[in-house]
Amino acid sequence: MNSIRQVPTRVKSRRTEANLGAEREHFDKQQLSSISKAITSTETPVKEKHARRIILGTHREKGAFTFWSYALGFPLASSSILSWKFCHVLHKVLRDGHKNVLQDCMRHHSSLVEIGQLWSNLHDRYGQLVALYTKLLCTKMEFHVKHLEIPPSLEASDELLERTAGTDINNVFQLTVEVFDYMDSELRLAETVIRQLNTSIAVSSLTSGQCRLAPLIQVIQDCSPLYHFTVKLLFKLHACLPADTLQGHRERFHDQFHSLKTFFNKARDMMYFKRLIQIPRLPDSPPNFLHAASLAKHVKPVVVIPDEDEPEQDDDDDPEPLIEVSDTSQPDIFDQTFGPPNGGFDERDLQIESLKQDLELLRAELERVKAEAQRYITQLKSQINSLEAELEEQRAQKQRALVENEQLRMELEATRRRNAEHEGLQTTFFEAEKKAQATEQRYNKLKEKHTELVASHAELLRKSADTVKMLSATQQTQEEVERTKLQLSFEVDRIKQEADIKVGGVLFCLEDVPSLYTSEQMKSSMTALQAEKERVMRSVSEKEAELSSLRQAAQVQQSSLQQERDRNSRELGELQGKLREKVSQREQLKQKLLEEQFVLLQGTVAEAEKIIQDAVAKLDDPLHIRCTSSPDYLVSRAEAALSSIENVKKGHADYLSNMGDAGALLRALTQFSHLAADTIINGSATAHMAPTDHADRLTDNCRSCATQSIKYLSDLKSKITLQRADPASIRIIIQKILNLGQELRPKGMDVRQEELGDLVDREMAATSAAIEEAVRRIDEMMNQTRKDTTGVKLEVNERILFSCTDLMKAIRMLVVASTDLQKEIVEGGRGAATIKEFYARNSRWTEGLISAAKAVGWGATEMVESADKVVLHTGKYEELIVCSHEIAASTAQLVAASKVKADRNSKKLSALQQASRHVNEMAANVVASTKTGQEHLEEKDTMDFSGMSLIKLRKEEMESQVKVLELESQLENERLRLGELRKKHYDLAGVPLNEVSEGNGETSLQANPFSLSPKPTKPALMKKPALAQKPNIPPKTTARRL
Repeated sequence: MNSIRQVPTRVKSRRTEANLGAEREHFDKQQLSSISKAITSTETPVKEKHARRIILGTHREKGAFTFWSYALGFPLASSSILSWKFCHVLHKVLRDGHKNVLQDCMRHHSSLVEIGQLWSNLHDRYGQLVALYTKLLCTKMEFHVKHLEIPPSLEASDELLERTAGTDINNVFQLTVEVFDYMDSELRLAETVIRQLNTSIAVSSLTSGQCRLAPLIQVIQDCSPLYHFTVKLLFKLHACLPADTLQGHRERFHDQFHSLKTFFNKARDMMYFKRLIQIPRLPDSPPNFLHAASLAKHVKPVVVIPDEDEPEQDDDDDPEPLIEVSDTSQPDIFDQTFGPPNGGFDERDLQIESLKQDLELLRAELERVKAEAQRYITQLKSQINSLEAELEEQRAQKQRALVENEQLRMELEATRRRNAEHEGLQTTFFEAEKKAQATEQRYNKLKEKHTELVASHAELLRKSADTVKMLSATQQTQEEVERTKLQLSFEVDRIKQEADIKVGGVLFCLEDVPSLYTSEQMKSSMTALQAEKERVMRSVSEKEAELSSLRQAAQVQQSSLQQERDRNSRELGELQGKLREKVSQREQLKQKLLEEQFVLLQGTVAEAEKIIQDAVAKLDDPLHIRCTSSPDYLVSRAEAALSSIENVKKGHADYLSNMGDAGALLRALTQFSHLAADTIINGSATAHMAPTDHADRLTDNCRSCATQSIKYLSDLKSKITLQRADPASIRIIIQKILNLGQELRPKGMDVRQEELGDLVDREMAATSAAIEEAVRRIDEMMNQTRKDTTGVKLEVNERILFSCTDLMKAIRMLVVASTDLQKEIVEGGRGAATIKEFYARNSRWTEGLISAAKAVGWGATEMVESADKVVLHTGKYEELIVCSHEIAASTAQLVAASKVKADRNSKKLSALQQASRHVNEMAANVVASTKTGQEHLEEKDTMDFSGMSLIKLRKEEMESQVKVLELESQLENERLRLGELRKKHYDLAGVPLNEVSEGNGETSLQANPFSLSPKPTKPALMKKPALAQKPNIPPKTTARRL
């Protein structure tokens, strides 16, 4: 035999390539066989072995390329059963196939949508199922492509779910909605399948029924983890958002819970599912998301697929060999090259036979190992389930321990506060005693001083008498001095008169001397004038001679000037020509400047039109519906827009007076376009939260503002209409928007700002007093009811009054925690300002606190009145239930108003939130006690219809139907009346729904007017609305653009 070492290398490579090609061909052949046998038009369920081979094929080629290459060749549009089984196989491949299968399937997403739309329009029973199944598969692919961390098999731990949800509450909210949609698609398919089938054993055992029921195994596998995801996400949402915000989520979960429980119960009763899958049992009632401790009671439902020994493979199913053996019918390359060795017999044939035997043994061993592994897996899964149950129990115990720890901590803090108050009182007593001793000592000293002052006063009186005597003597001496002064003044006047007479005589004697002196002076002046005349005549003759010489010089100078003038006239002509050229160039430059300025104006106007048009386009954008804005911000934007219109008008006038400078107009237009667009967008966002009438008017005015703005900008673009462009119409419309914004502004309380601080303290004190009074009255009612009632009535009344007392104590702790947090906020935020200045600066927040305090006090009073009526059997149990809800809502309003400006890491904020949860629990206890008491005390008449004829029964039935219709009509009318009352309430308050609350019979604002959830809500007329509105937590992102 020739040695293998002597075979050329290229022969080896060709043999390897041939083996690989044959192996690939065998794989394609096997996949084609499995796919064609699994997806047929016969009404039988898909065999598990064919689906398993298809799934193993995806793991072998790391994708679903081969599956789709063959699946696209099926005539899915011609057979609904073929399409149904194709969807079933695709569901299995998505769940258990390779991780790359999801991306390969997404490439054919549009094909699945087209198949679903095709069969949804046809009246075929399987066609309707195919339409629902394709919608489910599309939803499943879209969900897992968006959240790649969660595998399509939905086998994800709680930690992975936490990482996927993240810390942003908006992402958690969106993920919850997507899981809801996912679950709706699964349940809709399951309900439709079960509705088409009869749940009897005979139907579920037929192949036609099994063909429909087989995909529900994958639906059950999907629904179980989706239910667990929903519970986890809802508890996380309730820990971050108010309960009223998640009312819609809770209702949707309750509907899904009852549908899923019904589906599981029906499937559990069918013989078909009993041998294929272990369906978990859901609790009797859905989890209470309002109670955080309920999370510890939740147990994750686990679906178990039991191990099943499948029958032997059919003869027509070719097994997949572990070692590829080439076809013996084809000649070997080695034999073709060197000829058959040893006369046609080769030892390799014996090796091949032995390898085949070993292969069979290995296959049997592999099957045994697989079965053993499956048993181990089942045992491990059961152990895992038991361990998970123990883990959930440990978590429940941990949660209960945390709750008890928190309660003990609150009691410890209360005890510490009481001890601190007691120590403070003792310190105050000691200080007061010390002050009393010091006061007594000061009194003795003052008494001694008083005695000394009395003695000194007597001495001073004696000295005063002596002083009076001396003063009288001094006054007599002063009078004598005055008389002497008068005599001396008379003597001085007489001497002055004599001196005046003597001076007058001397002046009269001197009057003749000046006349003699003047005559002599005139003679000397005439002589001097004659001499001056002669000198002047000589000077005149000299000047005439100089004048003649100057005339001659002037003539010479005039001739030279004439020559100079001629030369200058020639130069002037040349300069005038140059000047005319310069003037023409200047006019050209000026015209060019005007054109450039107008081009700049046109460009600015075009850009402003784009900004306005973009703002108008957002009014019809579906994404803009999620945006909200406050009336205060709209008013500020409208006022800014009005001021920008004045700037535009001034800039327009400046441009018309000097068209060479358009800078002021360009700046004004840029500012106007942005402010007008901002006003339009915020006006539309405000309309989303406004009443219908105001919203319609606000939206119409926003569109009119855009229309008039574009018209005005169009006038500015043309030189013909530039002169008459006037923004007056825009000013009128923006003024209307401003007026509407002011109408929608929240109406504050009629209190001066300097009184807000005192009013907050008074209201908090009044609330505490109202709660104390309520507790006292409840104690009195407790004593009275023990005297007046016995038996079941006494037990019911005691239970109701005890729950009311616990609720009042919880509210009192909440008010104390809110007061402490309020003081911390004021001390941390006022800075150098006083407390009253801080309250005045934050008037909206202060008014919210006042409103919340009034609401709590009023609720406590109403609770006591309702409890008194119930105990005396003059009131209704429903009144007490409504009061409990109202108190819970009022305390939630107080918590929201207090935590608006609080620090997230504040310990007092944590205490306030814990107190709020305690109030909710106590309110729930009041409602539960009231309902239980009502059930115990109400007497149910037994309905005895014996002895009635058929006609009598028919008549009673008609009367009962008439009464039911009357009660339904009354209920509908009362709901309409309630809706109108609330609408009128909101109209009087002048604020959106989420900013309205009631307190002591007055309408006031909440502390923090957040915007509503971006998802639109249904009308509240046909459904009972919530008893109180709580503020929502805003998105980190402000889809709300303020």
